[in-house]
Formats: sequence, C-alpha cells, structure tokens
Amino acid sequence: MPLGLITVLGRAMRRKRTSSLDILSSKRAPRNYYKGKNCIPTGFHTRKGGYVVMHEKLPNYIVPDLTDFKLKPYVSQCPWNNKTSEASESAK
Repeated sequence: MPLGLITVLGRAMRRKRTSSLDILSSKRAPRNYYKGKNCIPTGFHTRKGGYVVMHEKLPNYIVPDLTDFKLKPYVSQCPWNNKTSEASESAK
C-alpha cells in the first residue's frame, strides 16, 4: 500500500504542470483547433468551397472632412523638442 502511494506521488511530481495562463496555440491545442487572427468573419463558406462576403459585416469607416484642419498628419517620434517648449513658454 505505501509503495503504491509513493509511486503515484512520484508520477504526479514528474508530470509537467500546465499553467492556465499559458497562451493557447495550435501546437498545444487539439488537432482541428484554429485560433485565427482575432477578427470577426466578413462572410461565410459555401458547401462547394466558395466564400460569400456579406457587405453588412464589412467595416464602414467614417472619415470627417479635414480641409481647414490646422494640425499636420505627421506625428514625430520625439515629442519633446526644446524649440516647441521654448515657444510655448514665450507665448505664456
């Protein structure tokens, strides 16, 4: 009896513990698992292997009119510039 208990404990300690916070990938999941790219489908597959795109599911971007907009579309990688801080201090 004690030998069986020791054997079971030894097997439990040898087993690799899987964390519930691990990232689930297709290599760690069942054979038919497909994770995808975390996006919603835009249509559906047909029986004959085709794909039907549903226009209701396509993203609709509404862009405002920016004709008299003062800011430029470029965003600098170095936002802290001494010239801009000196100009803002002189404006105060």
